[in-house]
Formats: sequence, structure tokens, C-alpha cells
Amino acid sequence: MKATNDTRTGTDACTEELAALINGARERIDALDEQIIALILERNTVSAAVQEARISQGGHRVSLSREMEILNHYRDALGKRGTALAMTLLELSRGRV
Repeated sequence: MKATNDTRTGTDACTEELAALINGARERIDALDEQIIALILERNTVSAAVQEARISQGGHRVSLSREMEILNHYRDALGKRGTALAMTLLELSRGRV
């Protein structure tokens, strides 16, 4: 069976079934990405509240020991790339340091 370039999937789809599988999976990925974005925005809001509370008591905006806990947690769960992901999340939620 000859593969043809399917513009709907951006792949060389051999069958309509494969194209449907790929399209369905991509729709699910898009839905998951929307949920991830919503969770990141929620995390930023919660982090801002923690930072405000810390600052109002004369503390620092950032707790390096807490950030290390988060980095270790992501690394343990996801490996080396988890650390990079955690760094990105921390940078997004820190606000201006």
C-alpha cells in the first residue's frame, strides 16, 4: 500500500483509519494542552498569593529551599527534563524578582 501525504495530519497516512487515529490523538493533545495552560495560570495565582503573604511579613518573594523541593520533585518524577520544566514553571510564577 502506497503512502500518500495527508494534509490533515501532516503525515504520510497509509489509511483513513490511521488519519482518523492521528487526528483524534491530536485533538486530545490540544485539549490536554488547554488544561495544562489553565493549571499553570492557576498555579501562578496561588504562587502570587504566597509571595504576597511572605512579603507582607517581611520575608522574601522567593524561597530558594522551596524551589529546590519543587525542582527535585519534578526531576524525580520526570527525569532530567523534568528539572527544566520545573524551572520554566518557577520562572513563570515568580513575578518580578
